[in-house]
Amino acid sequence: MTRSLIVKATAGADDPERCSQAFTVAAAAAASGVSVSMWLTGEATWLAVAGQAESFSLPHATPLVDLIQVILASGTLVICQQCATRRDLEVEDLLPGVGISGATSFVAEVTAPDAQALVY
Repeated sequence: MTRSLIVKATAGADDPERCSQAFTVAAAAAASGVSVSMWLTGEATWLAVAGQAESFSLPHATPLVDLIQVILASGTLVICQQCATRRDLEVEDLLPGVGISGATSFVAEVTAPDAQALVY
C-alpha cells in the first residue's frame, strides 16, 4: 500500500519554527517519493501569495522558497477556502500551481485509508 502524507500548516511568520518544520517535513517527504499534499491555513496562507515566502526568514533553516519548489514539483500545495476568503485572496494572487479548496476536500484526503496527516 502506498501511503500519502497530508501536512497542514496553521502558522506562518507568527510562529516561524513551527511553520518551517511543516514545510521541511513536507519537502523531505516529497523529495523521497512520498505522495504529499500540503495545506496552508491561518497565517500560513500568506506564504502561498507571490512574493511572501521570500520575506520569511529563520536562522539555519532552508528558505521556504526552496521548500515550496520541492513540494510543488511532485506534490500539491493548497490553501484553505475560508482562509483565502477572509484575506480576499484569489487563485490569481497565489504562486503558480497553488490551489484553493475547502474543508470537504481536506477531510476526504485525511480520511483516505492510505493517508497520514500531520498538523503543525
